[in-house]
Amino acid sequence: MIDKISFASDYLEGAHPKILDRLIQTNFFKSVGYGLDEFSESARKKIRKACDCPDAEIYFLTGGTQTNAVVIDAVLKSYQGVIAADSGHISIHEAGAIEFCGHKVLTLPNHYGKISAEQIKNFVETFNNDQNHDHMVAPGMVYISQPTEYGTLYTLNELKTIKKICIENNLILYIDGARLAYALACPLNDVSLKNIAELCDVFYIGGTKCGALIGEAVVIPKKNFIPHFFTIMKQHGALLAKGRLLGIQFDELFTDNLYFEIGKSAIKTADKIRNALEKFNYKIAFHSPTNQIFVILNNEVMKNLAEKVEFSFWEKFDEDHTVVRFATSWATNSDDVDKLIDILSQT
Repeated sequence: MIDKISFASDYLEGAHPKILDRLIQTNFFKSVGYGLDEFSESARKKIRKACDCPDAEIYFLTGGTQTNAVVIDAVLKSYQGVIAADSGHISIHEAGAIEFCGHKVLTLPNHYGKISAEQIKNFVETFNNDQNHDHMVAPGMVYISQPTEYGTLYTLNELKTIKKICIENNLILYIDGARLAYALACPLNDVSLKNIAELCDVFYIGGTKCGALIGEAVVIPKKNFIPHFFTIMKQHGALLAKGRLLGIQFDELFTDNLYFEIGKSAIKTADKIRNALEKFNYKIAFHSPTNQIFVILNNEVMKNLAEKVEFSFWEKFDEDHTVVRFATSWATNSDDVDKLIDILSQT
């Protein structure tokens, strides 16, 4: 067991107690496999209602990288790539999974994790105006995350503008919602699940980082937008035989608005940590209003802090300083937050 308090990530804990209880209650039920069971179908109905999208197709996969690889490969043609921020998860932390499937990640410089409609427009225009573009990877999709890898949020207006550019240039808009519960719970957020369903061609609702043991729910708002997606999942080794394990979890997450409530404590504890960091004159790298906090630490201070606290290295700031990340989750313990604040006050 780790003696240190940990704020290294937002999927360190197991699952919400209601999910564990439901898994135990249904343990000896016999049901069909591959997500065709009654629990998964109940979850689909609840997600469709939450998205206000009655025709949506919904599939359950086990993790974010798997989901991104399967969705992107299913949508893009062999000669197409996906536009993403250079800080995007598919670009940095997925071990080349997208490239492994045969699709290049076409990166744009990020602005605190985000890319703009203007950047996308300029990229496509540059590609189209290049006389050698037939020898190049064509952009076919735009990938963004809500919230981003930097914990920042796209506004509704930003998403609408990006969608407009996508329509004008025949680009698919795909949102990675690995931490979507924390975006939806953030008071500064103005993007609803219904908005996302209206604007995206495909998106996924994150479970792994948002209270589930494992699992992500892929939502395809328009029926038959990706033909034979079930079979494509199977080809990628992404079709779980005991699909009920995912269906049960999402059925519980979308009962009594649990998914919309589960992120609120993470936002509150993150805000408490931010306030303490500012009080003790630590330098916040940039403002991120969700459950991730980025701080610039002197390397010696970082070394001392690491003896008592688990956090994530993010990036080198300069020779003497490093950007680190503290992450809270739906299950962050208030006692641990108080301990962290006490340690920060003395470091």
